[in-house]
Amino acid sequence: MKKIAGRRLALATAALLPLTLAAPATALADTQSPTLSHAATPPARMSTVGGALLGKPGTQANLGSGAPVLPKDLSARSWIVADAESGDVLAAHNPHWRLPPASTLKMLFADTVLPKFPRSEKHKVAPSDLAGMGAGSSLVGIKEGETYTVHDLWLGVFLRSGNDAVHVLSSMNHGVKQTVEDMQAHAEELQALDTHVVSPDGYDAGGQVSSAYDLTLFARSGLQKKDFREYCSTVRAKFPGETTKKHGRTTRGSFEIQNTNRLLAGDSDITPYQGIAGVKNGNTTNAGATFTGVAERGGRVLLVTVMNPEKKDHNEVYKEAARLLDWGFGAAGKVTPVGELVAPRGAQAGSQPSASATAAAGGEQTSAKPVAASVRESGSGGVGVALAIAAGVLVLLAAGVFLVNRRWPLPDLVRRRTRP
Repeated sequence: MKKIAGRRLALATAALLPLTLAAPATALADTQSPTLSHAATPPARMSTVGGALLGKPGTQANLGSGAPVLPKDLSARSWIVADAESGDVLAAHNPHWRLPPASTLKMLFADTVLPKFPRSEKHKVAPSDLAGMGAGSSLVGIKEGETYTVHDLWLGVFLRSGNDAVHVLSSMNHGVKQTVEDMQAHAEELQALDTHVVSPDGYDAGGQVSSAYDLTLFARSGLQKKDFREYCSTVRAKFPGETTKKHGRTTRGSFEIQNTNRLLAGDSDITPYQGIAGVKNGNTTNAGATFTGVAERGGRVLLVTVMNPEKKDHNEVYKEAARLLDWGFGAAGKVTPVGELVAPRGAQAGSQPSASATAAAGGEQTSAKPVAASVRESGSGGVGVALAIAAGVLVLLAAGVFLVNRRWPLPDLVRRRTRP
């Protein structure tokens, strides 16, 4: 009780000492999708879920002695840096601004639908499964009449952000309409109240919005699940191709797909981020570039979300996310939190994993295993894969429920392995 009271006092102190900066103005648009109208200035009042400061426009940070200053060249409309385990929001900029999410909304899709089907289940794709995808959608290359495992489909969702894979999985989940309803209900359970779901794949649609705060909640919840951690941290994999017949023989090849998360896979002007292990990126005309990432360094796990940088560099969203992660690792323990990532509505203090929750988490209970310590390929058979850059190794989440003893941390059933 004393610790909780102390934390509340710290948050109250934070409310008296906000650092407020102006919000950036314009949007970035470079892919095909419907054009929607959204003001370039954040609302004067936004949601206060997680703390009163998080509802104020501009940058909120309370720097203590020895804390590094925030990066000066951030152009994103909205961003947030949070401790994944304690839930402390270290700093934020318009975190509750309701903006189009692009494919980062696929984190909510995965967190909602992934537990419903075993990874080994097979599905033959019907033409109706691929109906209704938006023009210019990102695709992994699913073909009508071919059979894929659920594992294949999730690799398509996470690595290539394939809207075709999303629609096939939605069809398996009784259709797009039902899936949207399920996602909306799950968002509300997570207290992600800025989010309005219209399409399961994040494609621009009238009224579809989320926020940096909500996307961070989706990532934190998704990372509770073993399979989610595997898929979001897989760098490259083999994906089934088309079935062909030649000289009476039927064969089916495969092709390589690579994760489009540039902090995970790298690019010509980006080095993979030390300790990165997911989670999801996106880009549409209306949303601009969006990204949520999780990284571990020095025994601390941070989440960062960046939405719609004004700068037109095609990798700017990753560069700003990396600078915010660098700041967060340097500032941890030297700042007063400006808010917190709230627990789901159903979380109860002192609760223990139920059988259903354990199943949803991929069968994990009280023993913890590091996700991985090296980059590996994953084929359709699938093994747990995560990226560890240099000494950074992500060790997360061992149960499928949220415990409330350290201000709702990631489940405190993990035992970190000694790092070399």
